[in-house]
Amino acid sequence: MLYEHSRPHTEHIFGDSITRLTETPSGVRVDFQHGISRDFDLVIGADGLHSSVRRLAFGPEEDYVSHLGYYAAIWQLPNDLGVRKGSVGYNVPGRFASVGADHRDPAQAGAFVVFAAPELSYDRHDPEQQKRLIDNAFAGLGWEVPSLLTSLRQAPDLYFDSISRADVDTWSTGRVCLVGDAACGATIGGMGTGTAVVAAYVLAGELARAQGDYRAAFTRYEGRLRKYAQTCQAGGDRTGRFLAPGTATRIRLRNTLLSRPLFLNGMLKLGEKISSTVDLPDYPVDTSRVVR
Repeated sequence: MLYEHSRPHTEHIFGDSITRLTETPSGVRVDFQHGISRDFDLVIGADGLHSSVRRLAFGPEEDYVSHLGYYAAIWQLPNDLGVRKGSVGYNVPGRFASVGADHRDPAQAGAFVVFAAPELSYDRHDPEQQKRLIDNAFAGLGWEVPSLLTSLRQAPDLYFDSISRADVDTWSTGRVCLVGDAACGATIGGMGTGTAVVAAYVLAGELARAQGDYRAAFTRYEGRLRKYAQTCQAGGDRTGRFLAPGTATRIRLRNTLLSRPLFLNGMLKLGEKISSTVDLPDYPVDTSRVVR
């Protein structure tokens, strides 16, 4: 949806990545892995928890990203279990496997797994290596786990990542600024997508209001959103322990709480309260100004 709405105003480049950022008196020189180098007024790093922009402009990932003790994966598979709505799952201490319905196609379903592990060394661009890590973590379990692992080996697409959080002391340096998970991310449960959309709105509004004074815009953007983003982010610290508790006793306690409507309603109200704590200005739209 965002891509379609942005197409009339935005140049999109796919299949490339940034390899170097060099700030100049009038902008930022950007080197690409495949394309020619180009100059831009500003660079906004909206490239997620493992942000290349953050690494190039602020420093190595290990300085900002903390592992929270769990890994998660998602892939698509045939809906052989006949799940029509919601999801069904299986827990043992430290491991969680589930299958959820795909509302777009009843013949398809989505697998979602979480497992506890210390920080693993693997290639983030090698899905076959990631599949082996998942297979090893869930080997020998019952329920429908063997069939899920069979579907994993055949899955053309896989999302796999650690449950981690990013903490950056300041979200901008010079003409480079971070948005979303690159600045203040949590892999799952930290309201990252919603926070990123809100942050993009505020940053765009402040840049337009500043009329070229990007330093003032970056300062107002971070001042308005940092506390809100960190409050949302805190939810991600509990995600792994909630989905894959470390003991059978904690699994039973979690299940007991989830079976109580009062507890579920309280969780929903808490999420609603957190997500509504930010004051969003109604930025005026000036179509006469074009920012490159």
